Amino acid sequence: MSISSRPPSHSPARSTGSSASTGEVHGKKIIQLIEQKKAEGKPFFSFEYFPPKTDAGVVNLYNRIENMSLTEPLFLDITWGAGGTTSDLTLELASTMQKSFGPEVMMHLTCTNMSIDSIRNALITAKENGVRNILALRGDPPHGSEEWSKKDDGFSYATDLVKFIRSEFGDWFGIGVAGYPEGHPDSPNKEDDLSFLKQKIDAGADFIVTQLFYDVPLFLDWVNRCRDFGIHCPILPGIMPIQNYAGFIRMTSFCKTKIPVEITAALEPIQQDDAAIRRYGVQLGAQMCRQLLDAGIEGVHLYTLNLQQSCTEILEELNLIASSKQPRRMLPWKQSSSARRNRNEDVRPIFWSNRSSAYTARTFSWDSFPNGRFGSHESPAYGELSQYHMCPARIGSVAERRTIWGETLNDLEDVKATFEGFIKGDIKRLPWCEEPLALESDELKENLIKLNKKGFLTINSQPAVNAASSDDKTFGWGPAGGYVFQKSYIEFFVSKNGLEKLIKAIEKFPQLSYCAYNHKGDKYSNWSSDHQTTAVTWGVFANSEIIQPTVVDAASFLVWKEEAFALWKSQWGVIYEIGTTADDVINGIYNDFFLVNVVDNDFVKGNLWDVFEQIE
Repeated sequence: MSISSRPPSHSPARSTGSSASTGEVHGKKIIQLIEQKKAEGKPFFSFEYFPPKTDAGVVNLYNRIENMSLTEPLFLDITWGAGGTTSDLTLELASTMQKSFGPEVMMHLTCTNMSIDSIRNALITAKENGVRNILALRGDPPHGSEEWSKKDDGFSYATDLVKFIRSEFGDWFGIGVAGYPEGHPDSPNKEDDLSFLKQKIDAGADFIVTQLFYDVPLFLDWVNRCRDFGIHCPILPGIMPIQNYAGFIRMTSFCKTKIPVEITAALEPIQQDDAAIRRYGVQLGAQMCRQLLDAGIEGVHLYTLNLQQSCTEILEELNLIASSKQPRRMLPWKQSSSARRNRNEDVRPIFWSNRSSAYTARTFSWDSFPNGRFGSHESPAYGELSQYHMCPARIGSVAERRTIWGETLNDLEDVKATFEGFIKGDIKRLPWCEEPLALESDELKENLIKLNKKGFLTINSQPAVNAASSDDKTFGWGPAGGYVFQKSYIEFFVSKNGLEKLIKAIEKFPQLSYCAYNHKGDKYSNWSSDHQTTAVTWGVFANSEIIQPTVVDAASFLVWKEEAFALWKSQWGVIYEIGTTADDVINGIYNDFFLVNVVDNDFVKGNLWDVFEQIE
């Protein structure tokens, strides 16, 4: 991160009348979280990421962020590309992270190549998606430029940007700014640099995140000088673990970072050994963080470079996270970052289990959430699910999708092979499954493969569970000492002929309930009511009512089938040219198949797979 802290050369932008007090507050400002940690006397940490260059990289980054979010960082931070090159992707990433993962999100916003209108629109988009925190930066020069220059209808300095945010949005956003322990390269001297930093705070910034450094005494001396200069807000030290020698030299040269002689002496003998470099990086990172925390610094900000292992190992060394242990899941699905949502939401339809980001996007504006038993879809707490969201999750470029799902399709057998490849783990994602097969479905693999060979294209499943411990590594969730239960569940696409065979077979299995729709809305079901809701996951815990966090319900299945069918065309079919055999295969499935869910209500003695054995 790079920014000039010089005084503004003009007055802040005129307010357009945007209200900071309107709209729903979806989360907390980071300054509030910092103050809470300070009051508790607990150290904290946060992670920074950057936008990947490919769609596949975006998908993998989401998975990495989800894993790292389980360590409970105070917040997540996503950068804005040099020259605004990744502005759209940064907005998408920040919005998805805010909606889909646990911690609050801070989005970088720079002045580089950004008009005032572009900045305003970016802030409006961030606010609409619940992103409450902005890191206001001047920004680095655009690619190919050595010097930074102001856009004619833009801002010159970060101070301008901070003033603009406050004038347009009042107190709605939490604002962070950059600090430079070694002085900004463009500042004439360190005293002026402190003066420029204080102007950013006086303009309305809440806290400071520093440029990377490796000299801890120098940083601590700079903090003391900041305090003497009247800068009393929280200062978060930016720590970048050394991952490899070439990257370390490139980054420190670009940022003009001072490297203590002892670090240079330690690195030079091992510079060709990447594993040794990474181990040293963990050791050094942990040592620096320990010195900072011991000196009274409240928390540390880790520049992850979109990598997980080194950051995790540093935090383990500091005993800030449990070593090699995933935090307990309080619900069987990943929760959103919204404090309101986490406080009120304890049940979801099962249909979006493998596309949770789509469900979160659909329900993001809900004022309240169904509680426990989900209730009637006519209840005002149910909210509105009908708005269609194909995003935010990306699934790869057209070329990448053709590589994993087939350069062409000759017939249904090729489609079956793709679904079977996903079950086996050879294919990492499908349009209906953002991530590889869940651990709990491992025991179902053999049965799922058999179903796909028979033409039942499976997209969601769970095994029956009868009183597993809430500490169970595969099935456990909720408070310790409880027990969790599941009904066996399967969801798939199948031809009308296959559906008719299934319906006939189900007549011999009264414990099974099913519902099927095609894309036109034709329905087959043995549900007792169009308003039926069936719990398929529940838990029993001390001093608590029974919790039913996952359900099958009629109203949301009708909404889900619209999304599920559309994914055939929007994600898979679109990769083939119109009129080709592959296009015909996808269209044939879209037009002729049904989406079906089946629940085995006998979670003690039932065997969902028996009914499919009746079908040749």
